[in-house]
Amino acid sequence: MKISLRLKTYLVAFFCYAITHSTAWAAQVDTIRVYSTAMKKNVPVVVVVPDAYKDKSQHFPVVYFLHGYSGNHKDWVKNIPDFQQWVDLYQVMAVCTDGGFDSWYFDSPIEPSYRYETFVSSELVQYIDKQYRTKAEATQRGITGLSMGGHGALYLATRHADVFGAAASMSGGVDFTPFPNNWNIKSRLGTYAENKALWEQNTVLNQPFPASLQVMFDCGIDDFFIEVNRALHKKLLEAKVPHIYTEKPGKHDWVYWRNVVPAHFLYFSMFFKK
Repeated sequence: MKISLRLKTYLVAFFCYAITHSTAWAAQVDTIRVYSTAMKKNVPVVVVVPDAYKDKSQHFPVVYFLHGYSGNHKDWVKNIPDFQQWVDLYQVMAVCTDGGFDSWYFDSPIEPSYRYETFVSSELVQYIDKQYRTKAEATQRGITGLSMGGHGALYLATRHADVFGAAASMSGGVDFTPFPNNWNIKSRLGTYAENKALWEQNTVLNQPFPASLQVMFDCGIDDFFIEVNRALHKKLLEAKVPHIYTEKPGKHDWVYWRNVVPAHFLYFSMFFKK
C-alpha cells in the first residue's frame, strides 16, 4: 500500500520531534473501577491522560483500547513500554477497559454478567465523559483493539457509529465462525452447530458498516486470523466501503502489536484533526 503524502508528513514530524525532544514523558496512568448496572459488577479500567491534561482549560479526544482473549485492562501499559509516550505525543486520552477473560465484547444471551457491548459503548463512555475533560462527540472518539479486542472494536463501532467515529483493529478475530471450538465462544453464544444464526449475527464480517464510520485494520501475514481479515477486506471492497487495510510481517503476538500500535495512534490523531 502506498503511503499518502499526508501520512509521510506526520511521520517526518514525529521523527523530528522525537530526535529534538529528550524530555521524559509524563502521561498520568490511573486505575479506576467503573460500575456496570447492566452486569451488576465493577469493571477495572486503566485511564492514561497526557501531561497537558494538567491544563484545566483543555479537553481531549479519547481512544478506547480493547484487550485480547485471556488478557485484561493492564495489558496495553504493561506490554507496550512506549504507550504513555504516544498518549503524550498525540495529546489524546487512552481508556483501556477490562473486557473479561473471553467476552468478545458482545452482550451474551446466555450469561448476564457478560454484557460488554452495553458496558463499553454506553456505560463506560458516559462515565469517562462525565469524570474527565473529554471532547464528548463521535468525531473525537475512537476505538481499537487486538485479537478478540480487534473484533470488539469493529463490532461495537459498526453498531454504535453515533458513539465512535473511527475504529481500528490489529490481528482482529473479525470472523470467529470458522473457529467453533476456540476461545470459549460457545459459552457466550451456545454451540455453533445449534446456534449458527446467533454466531453469524455477532461476528464483524456480517455487520453493516455505516458510511460515517472511518475504518482501519491490519494483520500479520503469519497470523491465524489473516484469512478472516482478508475476507473482511474483500467484502468491504466489493461493497465499496472506504477503509484502510494493511498486511505486515508478523505473528499473533506482542512483538507484532508493539510494532503497529504507533500507527494506530497516528491514524486516530489524523482523524481527530480533520
